[in-house]
Amino acid sequence: MSLQCGIVGLPNVGKSTLFNCLSNAKAQSANFPFCTIEPNVGVITVPDDRLNRLVEMCQPRSVVPATVEIVDIAGLVKGASKGEGLGNKFLANIRETDAILHVLRCFDDDNITHVDGTVDPVRDKEIIDFELQLKDLETIDSRIAKTQKQAQTGGDKVAKMQYEVLVRFKEALEAGRPARSVSFDTVDEQRFARDLFLLTSKPVMYVCNVDDASAVDGNKYVDAVREAVKDEDAEILIVAAQTESDIAELDTWEERREFLAEIGLEESGVSRLIRAAYSLLNLQTYFTAGPDEVRAWTFLRGSKAPQCAGIIHTDFEKGFIRAEVIKYEDYVTLGGEKAVKEAGKMNVEGKEYVVQDGDIMHFLFNV
Repeated sequence: MSLQCGIVGLPNVGKSTLFNCLSNAKAQSANFPFCTIEPNVGVITVPDDRLNRLVEMCQPRSVVPATVEIVDIAGLVKGASKGEGLGNKFLANIRETDAILHVLRCFDDDNITHVDGTVDPVRDKEIIDFELQLKDLETIDSRIAKTQKQAQTGGDKVAKMQYEVLVRFKEALEAGRPARSVSFDTVDEQRFARDLFLLTSKPVMYVCNVDDASAVDGNKYVDAVREAVKDEDAEILIVAAQTESDIAELDTWEERREFLAEIGLEESGVSRLIRAAYSLLNLQTYFTAGPDEVRAWTFLRGSKAPQCAGIIHTDFEKGFIRAEVIKYEDYVTLGGEKAVKEAGKMNVEGKEYVVQDGDIMHFLFNV
């Protein structure tokens, strides 16, 4: 399942440092590799203690973790919506992603020049928001010009619905609000809104890049960001990119754990960021487990059993009969598949079963 999170931000806020930390991240359980698809695209293992526990129990010959794709997008500058700097490339790249990790500089350092002279993460956020909103307004105005006459003078109900959706987006964007702040009631409205592929409709997480001393509790800059985004449908994550860079240099997990303990963290910001990106993309994990292989399979939240079976092979979905489902907690607590079956804890589910995060699955099919 190829869904991508794009790392965006102004120049010199720590985007590339974070991306490099991600590229050097080592999963807790094993040396799963980071894979570069292109110079600025990486496939990164999602840290998951559940996978590690299943590996310990099954001792399989093969282990396949869940992954997430991260894209390091070129720094944006004012005027990007009009093609300034690498604006056109930036906007094209961000349009291709499914969610946004927006890095904000929340630290002081006289040795690192800020593109606008002073540190102000709220201003930086607003610069990028403004450029994305301008580009979305261009898209909306273009569509309104094509739809308005048909919607207002004819009896075309579809055109009328589309026009009303476009107007609601236009009102929000002109008020400085992102497209994702607008919600729709009907399936047709939601589908049309989604098919517009507006830049500000994408889910976003603000990554506050702080100094080492602020890695645990944040600082005044993080507080300002929290206040600025309190009415948005967005999350905030605190990461100290330089600290993460130091952690990435350590060879063993024991060394990394000791380093984290010294600065008051239970796990690295990189691990939290990867999991947050996975969640931001609305992804969850089910497992298959046995002596041959323990594998984490990625699926969209809310998917039903046949669709999840189809992730393994299209034939599994076409000929789906039923799914045998074991809850992760039962598998671990009782000591494996055999014990779960003996305890009557394995459920048999049909086509309408909505797969839950952490389910251990076995599919029966007939082609």
